[in-house]
Amino acid sequence: MKTKTTVIALALCFIGGATCFANSPQMGTWKLNEAKSKLVKWMPKNRTVVYAPAGRSIKVTVDGVDAKGKPIHNEWTGKFDGKDYPVTGDPTSDMRSYKKVDDNTLDITIKKGGKVTPSGRIVVAADGKTRTITISGTNPKGKKFTSLGVYDKQ
Repeated sequence: MKTKTTVIALALCFIGGATCFANSPQMGTWKLNEAKSKLVKWMPKNRTVVYAPAGRSIKVTVDGVDAKGKPIHNEWTGKFDGKDYPVTGDPTSDMRSYKKVDDNTLDITIKKGGKVTPSGRIVVAADGKTRTITISGTNPKGKKFTSLGVYDKQ
């Protein structure tokens, strides 16, 4: 009886967590709208970004091209709790953190070797159809930059 109750309780927790993520406006597949974006030329173009539930975490998968047009792919799995979680496949970063500001807004911090490279804000429009990410930081030559990416929900 005790085992059955525990299994049912765990199942309900898992379903509740998955439902919570599924209802987040951040979740889903987002495609870059280059016409509306103002990207820094030397940065990679993240053409497709997918946010998906991964157990009690979120998995973010990024596909695009680097500044030379070569394909890139990286993945991050973690929570929107402001803590650092590792990134795989990205030579420009090794850790990333997302912090939920409100239902439609996330702050993002990207790190390499413990040092913050760029940081920014991701905002999903109230209608849930577009997502804007504003990233700012300092380039390798010490010059400040801001990049604006606009994505359409697929």
